[in-house]
Amino acid sequence: MVQRTPLANAALYQADETAWLEAAAELVRHGRVCEIDPNCLAEYLSDMARRDRREVESRLIVLLAHVLKWFHQPDRRSGSWRATVVEQRQELEGLASRGVLRNHAEAVLPDAYLKAVERIAAETGLPPENFPMVCPYTLEQLLSPNILSDDI
Repeated sequence: MVQRTPLANAALYQADETAWLEAAAELVRHGRVCEIDPNCLAEYLSDMARRDRREVESRLIVLLAHVLKWFHQPDRRSGSWRATVVEQRQELEGLASRGVLRNHAEAVLPDAYLKAVERIAAETGLPPENFPMVCPYTLEQLLSPNILSDDI
């Protein structure tokens, strides 16, 4: 195996992030952590955290949009809407069941709700005024398997 210097790793990181990840993993497996460029590693780890936060927010928007459509268009309910709610709820629960991403989901819920309203207004033609001005759901309610019941 060719010994990589932190400089070579930095160039690889810029050229091909996936190849850099594979090379870094190999270096770690062989106990050669000092050969990994710490700046690239720090940048990559920060990017991963941002991606996780974006995914939580994106799933929250999709979940909210489908829940709102479910309750505001009962005559159009479908198995596909229900399946989307279940999928997004399960994935969001897996990502944001605790810790930093749970706190992030709580923090972005109001903004995610407004984005969901904007999306479904555009999709359905329903005016945004048809929806509450603030999110009527807590994160706990959205993560509940009973979110589509009329009791929420």
